[in-house]
Amino acid sequence: MSRALPKYDKRRVAVIGGAAAVVLSGAVIAGSALAGTPAGSGGATGARTLAGPGTISCPDVASRLPAVPASARAEVDRNLTLLQTQIQEANKRLKDTAGQGGPNFVVNAILGPLKDKRVATVNRIATAIGRTAAKPTGLDALAPCTLNAGGDATTGGDQASAPATPSGGANQQPGGGTAAGGNAGAGGNTGAGTISCPDVASRLPAVPASARAEVDRNLTLLQTQIQEANKRLKDTAGQGGPDFVANAILGPLKDKRVATVNRIATAIGRTAAKPTGLDALAPCTLTR
Repeated sequence: MSRALPKYDKRRVAVIGGAAAVVLSGAVIAGSALAGTPAGSGGATGARTLAGPGTISCPDVASRLPAVPASARAEVDRNLTLLQTQIQEANKRLKDTAGQGGPNFVVNAILGPLKDKRVATVNRIATAIGRTAAKPTGLDALAPCTLNAGGDATTGGDQASAPATPSGGANQQPGGGTAAGGNAGAGGNTGAGTISCPDVASRLPAVPASARAEVDRNLTLLQTQIQEANKRLKDTAGQGGPDFVANAILGPLKDKRVATVNRIATAIGRTAAKPTGLDALAPCTLTR
């Protein structure tokens, strides 16, 4: 004959039963975890980075030129070669800085400076042709380049906002930026200070008359480059991580100045002793 359990026994049974249910539920959950979930089904395991940073491609300039006068052929060819060198350098920079900077790092630090270089170069081509023939117009439209990364193109315009490389936000610290001169790369772009560069004109030897025009053009270009860099410093105030100024402004400025002082040395060297060591005047500093 059965008899009713005391009240405390009923409570004990209830507690034991609840605990068993919890243990059973835990076992079911653990079993599900052990069974695993499909790969890439959300969560941190689904995060992926691009297999590669992509490549930079630019419009072809040579095919858009009119007939080039014989007197301009050498200078045009040098600048066409320089356009290819600029693309190669930009692709190398793209590879070397993969994963660095904020969402607009590639636009600000690579595509933007590349566009500036190409504008200067195609303008020199147009000027060379224009000395003895009709000066071609509209070559500036060929300056912007694009980033082809997995089928997505980030335009070289200043307003592009799509991320060109994976990033951790605007304040992510790049891994290996090299400041071009002094400790100017320390800190983000606060907009304070000005960019100053060594004077090239005062370090030149006597300039032959045959080279004077080309040397003067490039000396003027050096000043224009500094002005553009200072404007860029002002326009991008508050952007980027610790090395933004070094990577996006001082580094590209140094590259431009290296190319320009080399053209000056080459122009002098055609009819006189070619000056050496001008590359040492290329790096500039940010004075706060």
